[in-house]
Amino acid sequence: MRHHKILITGKRGQLATAFEERLSKEGIDYVALSRSECDITGFETLKDIVSSIRPTVIINCAAYNLVDKAEVEKDMAFAVNAIGPKNLSILSSKHACKLIHYSSDYVFDGNKETGLYTESDTTSPLSVYGLSKLEGERNALENCDDVLVFRTSWVFGKGVQNFVYKLLQWEKTNEYLKVACDEFSVPTYTDMIVTLTLKAIEQDIRGLFHLTSSGFCSRYEWARLVFEILGIKKHIHPVHMSIFNLPAKRPRFSAMSNDLLSKTLCIDIPHWSEGVRDLFINKISTYNY
Repeated sequence: MRHHKILITGKRGQLATAFEERLSKEGIDYVALSRSECDITGFETLKDIVSSIRPTVIINCAAYNLVDKAEVEKDMAFAVNAIGPKNLSILSSKHACKLIHYSSDYVFDGNKETGLYTESDTTSPLSVYGLSKLEGERNALENCDDVLVFRTSWVFGKGVQNFVYKLLQWEKTNEYLKVACDEFSVPTYTDMIVTLTLKAIEQDIRGLFHLTSSGFCSRYEWARLVFEILGIKKHIHPVHMSIFNLPAKRPRFSAMSNDLLSKTLCIDIPHWSEGVRDLFINKISTYNY
């Protein structure tokens, strides 16, 4: 990895933060830019930035992740999640650098009747957010040959835009918590995403892969494990996701299989629960808990 120069977009987001920590620790040359420094929706400005930095790898951590707000901020969601990856892929192709882009399990409708979703399954997003992510991954794959698109799910790590952080905030202010027991996917730790992404870069693979932890769970099971690890005795009541009446529709079961990535990289990918334990054992101070 030491011969690479990496450009990271979306600085200060939880995934970009995890990349910065790892690359700094390993002495890998990188530049991380925030949205104010590098707006991926503007092609001309982005072109100048890429030409100036001349990276060998671009890791796109910039994303519009406000699933419910996207229903009313459609233009913004598509600008960041679809046009941005298109701009990056065109410039990556021009400068012969590798592009890493992250998509979502929300490209699926959750109606698969048997097994986990694979890369070959038909996509059918239920929300504006899901549609924007699907268009983004297609744009990335169509405009650059040396591209890796990773579909991830229920990403958590250092940061406030994730379920674990929000759960602990709810716990501080509510005596009674309700968490959906009929919404299933795969919690995926940012540190593991970084590890697998760097392995993929080292092995020079390309294409579309599902990058998730192994196994799957409901949000209720995930919350129960967090409270168990932290010794929180507060009761969590399992409820149907429909009671929250959220603006954006979400797939009930969007758990994805990581078999293709695991076999391609020749590694065993850890269970989702290991990532949750790792976060709190090693980085509990993140949450000031």
